[in-house]
Amino acid sequence: MPADATEVAYMAKVPYHKAIGSLIYAAEATQPDITFAISTLSQFLENPSHVHWEAIKWIFQYLTSTKTHTLTYRNECHDLIVFTNADGTSQEHHHAISGFTFLIDGGAVSWASHKQELITLSTAKAEYMATMDAAKECIWLHRLTEPLFGAASTPTTLYCDNQAALHLAEDDNYHACTKHIDIRYHFIRQTITQKQIAMEYCPTEEMMADILTKALPKYKAAIHVQNLGIHHA
Repeated sequence: MPADATEVAYMAKVPYHKAIGSLIYAAEATQPDITFAISTLSQFLENPSHVHWEAIKWIFQYLTSTKTHTLTYRNECHDLIVFTNADGTSQEHHHAISGFTFLIDGGAVSWASHKQELITLSTAKAEYMATMDAAKECIWLHRLTEPLFGAASTPTTLYCDNQAALHLAEDDNYHACTKHIDIRYHFIRQTITQKQIAMEYCPTEEMMADILTKALPKYKAAIHVQNLGIHHA
């Protein structure tokens, strides 16, 4: 929030809303690497401060320095794979941030970063809810890609870095601790039973959806940017 009336008057003259709108277009179309930052800054649209405006300018500088980088598809592997993650420790509002990215031919084709509706009581539950979001997107992508590549012969691999969430999705071993979770979040189990999705464990250091859920050190962000398929043109 603005510190005083002077800062309020300054921010009233700043095109914060227009800048966010322009960056949202880039984040949704071709720049998955800025999605988390834009999602976070969008939460302050009603009352931004000078700090938020400086962050906007840093994002524009980043886009300028990487304007020769584009999403690249090169592996000729038409099978969908998805990485999903959640982070519930970095936000003051205590809502976990869900993120997922789908890849085809070595490049991202769909991604998202958003605040979860509920405040979860553990990391496993936050990760479990994130897998449900990815499952819904997976079904839509199956319908979209089937006319292009044919029906998938094997389930789509969904990578998660939380072992407890994996066990919970495959079998309700923690009923006493998770019976309060809304039934709609158990949709992931149906997709697994129907062999639309197969969940596998991914080590945290290899979880490329990390870039969609939290701020990362520069070296780690650079690795995930390349893994998403963003390369020098």
